[in-house]
Amino acid sequence: MENKGKYYITTAITYTSGKPHIGNTYEAILADSIARYKRQEGYDVFFQTGTDEHGQKIEEKAAAAGTTPKEFVDNVAGIVKGLWDLCGTSYDKFIRTTDPDHERQIQKIFKRLYDQGDIYKSTYEGLYCTPCESFWTESQLVDGKCPDCGREVKPAKEEAYFFKMSKYADRLIEHINTHPEFIQPVSRKNEMMNNFLLPGLQDLCVSRTSFKWGIPVDFDDKHVVYVWLDALSNYITGIGYDAEGNSSDLYKKYWPADLHLIGKDIVRFHTIYWPIFLMALGEPLPKQVFGHPWLLQGGEKMSKSRGNVIYADDLVNMFGVDATRYFVLHEMPYDNDGVITWELVVERYNSELANVLGNLVNRTISMSNKYFDGYVRTTGVTEAVDDDLKAVVTGCRDKVNAKMGTLRVADAISEVFTLFRRCNKYIDETEPWVLAKSEDKKDRLSEVMYNLVESICIGANLLIPFMPDTANRILMQLHGTERDYDLLNEYGLMASGTIVTQEPEMLFARLDLNEIMKKVEEIRAAQKAEYERENGISPEDKEEPVIDIEAKPEIEYDDFAKLQLQVGEIIACEEVKKSKKLLCSKVKIGSGVRQIVSGIKAHYKPEEMVGKKVMVLVNLKPREIAGVLSEGMLLCAEDAEGNLALMIPEKPMPSGAEIS
Repeated sequence: MENKGKYYITTAITYTSGKPHIGNTYEAILADSIARYKRQEGYDVFFQTGTDEHGQKIEEKAAAAGTTPKEFVDNVAGIVKGLWDLCGTSYDKFIRTTDPDHERQIQKIFKRLYDQGDIYKSTYEGLYCTPCESFWTESQLVDGKCPDCGREVKPAKEEAYFFKMSKYADRLIEHINTHPEFIQPVSRKNEMMNNFLLPGLQDLCVSRTSFKWGIPVDFDDKHVVYVWLDALSNYITGIGYDAEGNSSDLYKKYWPADLHLIGKDIVRFHTIYWPIFLMALGEPLPKQVFGHPWLLQGGEKMSKSRGNVIYADDLVNMFGVDATRYFVLHEMPYDNDGVITWELVVERYNSELANVLGNLVNRTISMSNKYFDGYVRTTGVTEAVDDDLKAVVTGCRDKVNAKMGTLRVADAISEVFTLFRRCNKYIDETEPWVLAKSEDKKDRLSEVMYNLVESICIGANLLIPFMPDTANRILMQLHGTERDYDLLNEYGLMASGTIVTQEPEMLFARLDLNEIMKKVEEIRAAQKAEYERENGISPEDKEEPVIDIEAKPEIEYDDFAKLQLQVGEIIACEEVKKSKKLLCSKVKIGSGVRQIVSGIKAHYKPEEMVGKKVMVLVNLKPREIAGVLSEGMLLCAEDAEGNLALMIPEKPMPSGAEIS
């Protein structure tokens, strides 16, 4: 295959404040699928990932854990690397910002920028968010809190070095305007331009004196380099950049990066701070920064105290590596947040992996063995239905390529599964079991089986970047080979007379949701126990929580008397289409039935709702919600973390009973 040139891809380096959840691991898997695809295409790929290990937050966590910051980050970095390895990420370099060569280069970079007048010393006074390690002005806060994470900020004043951001702002604006591919998706570009660049950039604090866990400024040892200058520079230090002009051949070969793959929450740092640092150093800018959306746990925040954090190793232990990779790649939209729940993973596993793919491979091999002792031969006895199958199969590579070219990885993997679905349809259309009953149809049956094996072989090749182990297991069972990418739109390359395996391997056996959820409850209980242990919470400390809410104005009894509250019985319930939050319930109230729409989908399944006696506000004016008429309101309680519980009568009450 012709070498198509170099391709340098990076992830954001993972902050070592604790074990990363599946939303963080998703980024490494996403980058890996892109790197593998580029290698398959014929690119000389360098894939770098790693860990960000300095800052005040880590210093504080290490102190709380009774260990040194270095011991703390050594442990967490090992956990991160272990998770990346577990999920099959094929990185070429795992960089740590505590690596001595990285630390030395950061000191050189800082000194160079200071010497050329881009960095100067002054005093900073502002509002500081420790978790984000960011300074803010009063006007930048949202409801008095950090605009990035929503946490409390504290006043801070200290001597610091600053970078002259405004010096390069106009040049960066011009670059963004003349390179529309630089920031993707476009919505991220618009946000950066309108919210940060066009209003005018403030000079950036690039050192700290209030903590010690950082890279020392070697000419002013009271200061440590502020985390963003340290962390962002990993993309060049990791491949051998030298601020004194002695950069390695690796750096000269691979820089500029072709893609920085990052979370949407750190786009500002990668598309404003980082390009300006590079401009000051006289280095080319990366070709593209892609800010991917987040993977959310059932639409709610992940919290160890609630036991709802999902980790990659738990998913792998339950479903396997490739099933985990498939889910996070397939379920993440291009420009909107994705949702992960244990129930949804099981549903996708059974419907897509076990049914569409696993069953297809298993029955194709089984029929080949049953009808032809495993021999797969082409006979040339074709019918019109073959042409449509071949068109779908040979057209798949270019469709995948078009999707991957715009980083629509979820759509790319969907195209491969469209190929597999077409194979399943082909089995239904040709009915091999019927052809097998007639001796004069034997050659036609042989052609059908050849078409199936050849089509699955091409599909397996296209699956390699996304589910490499599964793809190789399929090819081994078919005795197929990994083909040159340029040949994946050609049909009929499997040698006639190939013998498939005599004992097909079950790729994905169907799972029982109830059994999985029993294991999930054990995981959640262990998470809560670990949280309590880490935070010194003993059983006797667990008091019933209370919530104080802001008081509303007093009302007269006549105001309350206007509310018609009754007991209702839910007799049917279904999800509202095109909504992530809504359920539509049919509620029997007395002799009548009302339709009520409620935003409780994250907390109740439709089947759990049926049969419940609930409290209903009956005389609420009807209105349409998401295109569905709602004729009342179900009463719920909500705790401080957003968990909802339906209000139900303490004792059995008939439908229609008045609540007073």
